[in-house]
Amino acid sequence: MTAWQTFLSTQGAIFNEGVVQSFGQAQVELQAAGQQNILADLSHIGILEISGEDAVTFLQGQVTNDVKQLNGDTSQYAGYCTPKGRLLALFLAFAHADHLHLQMPAELIAPIMKRLKMYVMRSKVSIVDKSADILCLGLAGPSADKLLQNLLGACPNEAHALITLEQATLLRLPDALPRFLIFAQANQAENLWQALANDAVKAGKPVWDYLEIQSGIPEVVSATQEAFVPQMVNLDALNGINFKKGCYTGQEIVARTHYLGKIKRRTLLAHLESNSSPQAGDNLQVEGTEEVIGQIVRVAPAPQGGFDVLAEIRLECLEDDTKKVVWQDQALAFKALPYTLA
Repeated sequence: MTAWQTFLSTQGAIFNEGVVQSFGQAQVELQAAGQQNILADLSHIGILEISGEDAVTFLQGQVTNDVKQLNGDTSQYAGYCTPKGRLLALFLAFAHADHLHLQMPAELIAPIMKRLKMYVMRSKVSIVDKSADILCLGLAGPSADKLLQNLLGACPNEAHALITLEQATLLRLPDALPRFLIFAQANQAENLWQALANDAVKAGKPVWDYLEIQSGIPEVVSATQEAFVPQMVNLDALNGINFKKGCYTGQEIVARTHYLGKIKRRTLLAHLESNSSPQAGDNLQVEGTEEVIGQIVRVAPAPQGGFDVLAEIRLECLEDDTKKVVWQDQALAFKALPYTLA
């Protein structure tokens, strides 16, 4: 165990393969999501640091968004594609202290770092895994902003806003519910955790995943790499694609998908009443057929039972109300996303 994991253990954390699943009351934690303030360890999300004289120019030619807009007080979603326009990773990107940071599932850190380094060539760019050095906490809830204001003296007010304070860097996520990422060094993280835990329910990864799903935020994991063009997981609706920035890997396919008209595949929010959990990458079908019409993008247990999912599907399959989209014969009940799809 790392020192941070040892500390979380003293706080009641229950781990599975190094990831905090709960703090001993999984259902209570889920019930608190969206209703009370929750505090989550986000060590399952890693961070790459891109630095050097050519860092911005290099990354600009690799990802879907305009990293030149990252000035240290804002963040953005961005995708990293194959030459065929298929997503290898989704990032939350931001600049801090003359570095660019890319946050993504920890399981992708090593392969994405290896692939990016292949294209550095003679550029003055350094790519380093900072996951062990920069700890990330998640805070969400009706008064999460007030908690941070009272504790640290400041709090970002707008979606994607980023502020750096003496004890931590705070990033506000795009959500109707006040929701924040808190980046801190190890010596500060324990103090912040203990202070915030006085007014928040401690929660594991499933609760944070549930909140992300309610916000319609997709993710790419090992099982779904190269499965999606960015628009299939709504990256355009999340302002994660800049169509004016110029060339980047996969740009031709992404632009063609945009300019050819209506997008035929999208990711939707749905509930699945099932005792067994689907997994990212699992196939979806129309009831009574074996034809694959989509797949699970992201999944988390729901407070009311069953699971909430983000599901990428062929939209034409929803045109007939008499036909149900199913996972292993279990029907998906679709719900409204918090943003509009073109």
